[in-house]
Amino acid sequence: MKNNIYRLLLVMVVSFSLNSCDKEFLKTSPTDQVSADLATKTTKNAKTILEGIHRSLYYRYDDNQGGVGIGASFIQLDCAGEDQVSNANQFFNRVYQWIACASDSDIYSRFPWVFYYHIISNANVILDGIDKAEGPQEEKDYIKGQALIYRAFAHYQLVQVYGGRYKAAGNNTQLGVPYKTTNTVLLIARNTVEDVYQKINTDLDAGIALLSAYARPNKSNINAAVAKGLKARVALTQGKWALAAQMAVAARTGFTLMSAATYQNGFGIGSEANSEFMWASQITQDDQSDTFGNFGAYISRNFNSSAIRSNPRSINSTLYNLIPATDVRKKLWDPTGAHTALALPSNFSKKPYTNQKFLAVGLTDSRVDVPLMRAAEMYLIEAEANARNGADSPAAQALFNLVKTRDAAYTLSTKTGQALIDEIMIQRRVELWGEGFRFLDLKRLNLPLDRTGANHQASLIANVFNVPANDLKWDWLIPREEISANPLITQNPK
Repeated sequence: MKNNIYRLLLVMVVSFSLNSCDKEFLKTSPTDQVSADLATKTTKNAKTILEGIHRSLYYRYDDNQGGVGIGASFIQLDCAGEDQVSNANQFFNRVYQWIACASDSDIYSRFPWVFYYHIISNANVILDGIDKAEGPQEEKDYIKGQALIYRAFAHYQLVQVYGGRYKAAGNNTQLGVPYKTTNTVLLIARNTVEDVYQKINTDLDAGIALLSAYARPNKSNINAAVAKGLKARVALTQGKWALAAQMAVAARTGFTLMSAATYQNGFGIGSEANSEFMWASQITQDDQSDTFGNFGAYISRNFNSSAIRSNPRSINSTLYNLIPATDVRKKLWDPTGAHTALALPSNFSKKPYTNQKFLAVGLTDSRVDVPLMRAAEMYLIEAEANARNGADSPAAQALFNLVKTRDAAYTLSTKTGQALIDEIMIQRRVELWGEGFRFLDLKRLNLPLDRTGANHQASLIANVFNVPANDLKWDWLIPREEISANPLITQNPK
């Protein structure tokens, strides 16, 4: 059972919380595992575990430099799509080549499983004991609410990668992932996709109710708006168009889109002050940080790492060419790769169409706030959901409300039907580039991968220019260690 991801693993959350945790709490616990009862004996202790979950979003897993938290997960998902282009044979390229997804032993195919189930396990520590904790009820409510949302979010990410595609018109009896609602039962079988989504929605609804009055201290915490935003994402995946649009509007209430001038400066560590950011994984200067494994060490343009020097990330050139010259987002990628305004050192490779959407603090500080949710996404969900529901006018208006802030020359779309949907999806690809959505969008919409006609290099993608929508590799193989440890688990077809 040593490799079973369902073991109670709390050492990381405690190690993240040394500065804020009561000394007696640490003294009375083993170094490799914290008693679940002690972890939730008081709301103070439970808050320590919750803070540890926040920080676990940038923790390194499995001694894998390409496996540092949620930023690595997003890069993986974008590498598997067509819009993020790699310029060297380096970290994540087995995902880029669709090798990892078809392997049950690859570190990159294992990473999402381990990462998200770590979050679930630690959320369940809270949920298994918080109702009996000593402390004010309002503290119990917001701790429990955030734990529920984390559990729903992690299962949602997992089922999209390892489970079958959700079919809005089907009964969805295809296999999903094990939905872990407690740490007291170690081994369970895979739930059906329908079961997983029902449980996700149950957790989301309960979390939204508990967080309704919660005023969070910063955007690394989850509040009701974030929970509603996740509800909108899930509804979009399920094809529940009216609910997706409704929840997207509710989620973004109180958040305003950033100005074009702010957008042009790129995404760095300013999420707290940016009115558009709804949720972000923030690494403070005093926090423990994996300098060469952080999100910014791979996705930024200006940090001095081997990944940035030799393999800066580019946008799909075909997609770039669809961005109007009047759109501020056009400035987030440089078709020449020179990035003269950044004054990059001479040893930085200059590759075409590389991004400066993400900018680290500096050459020696890789910190970039990982964007987990922005109000822009909510406008896009509203627009797409309405368009797919036949409500062209409100769909076009929602799209206009977003794009007008990026492109002053943009006018209200007069397109209808599939043409309007296509326009919305192009805007979604541009707006959310690098934020971990493209592979999941292709899968949920049952679309093929098509990298032809762009700047992907055949040698770097192992000639994987096309993957049909019905290819088995869309459902990643479950890690061999989990199959070996849990006899109830059934592997995906190869």
